Amino acid sequence: MIILLFLILHWYLSLFGQTFFLHRYGAHKMFTMNKFWEKFFYIFAWVTQGSSYLNPRAYAILHRMHHAYSDTEQDPHTPHFFKEVFTMMMHTKKIYNDVLNKRVVIEEKFDRNFPEYPAIDRIADSWYTRIGFGAVYVAFYAVFANHWWMFLLLPIHFLIGPIHGAIVNWAGHKYGYRNFESGDKSKNTLFLDILMMGELFQNNHHHAGSKPNFAAKWYEFDPTYPIILLLDKLRIIKLARVKA
Repeated sequence: MIILLFLILHWYLSLFGQTFFLHRYGAHKMFTMNKFWEKFFYIFAWVTQGSSYLNPRAYAILHRMHHAYSDTEQDPHTPHFFKEVFTMMMHTKKIYNDVLNKRVVIEEKFDRNFPEYPAIDRIADSWYTRIGFGAVYVAFYAVFANHWWMFLLLPIHFLIGPIHGAIVNWAGHKYGYRNFESGDKSKNTLFLDILMMGELFQNNHHHAGSKPNFAAKWYEFDPTYPIILLLDKLRIIKLARVKA
């Protein structure tokens, strides 16, 4: 039970860091926050992703490219040119590493206005740090796992950030329904997206990329949006415009 609770906690804390900070703030600037809270959530996203840390600059650039070139050959992670999800993940990883290490020229419209703390990145992106997080996960399982099969869950912890991205980019552009004609193949996979905290409303999001609530119909629910409203009410963030 402790192992499953740990996995669920890691899943949703990491996912919140990705959807709230990297995606809705870093890539889209759906709200603002002061430098204290920006650095707090920067570190929060790093710690919760742990061994699979995603650099906010590289994430923002790839995501902006994804919107600009959705489901075309220039899209960094469309599922429509790959037979299975693992090949898509490796393709995305190559583009991510090229952007991260500045081996490619990025269009100026993508390469600006995102949070960036090089000192944190040097620590977070270090292999010593990544291996250290991995060792913590293994040690936790060594202490609390009471069945051998539980150790098969460890790869989820090791790669939790890319796993989240792969689920969203694969399922969100292949399976589900469409509310809007958005010029691509984006779909809404779930009506109540508890699994991915709203990220599987891809069709809604591609239709209105700056809207902080990824749900669009009365029967849809984006679990991250009420948290955003609460943080806005607490003045931790500031929504320029709250949309239902």
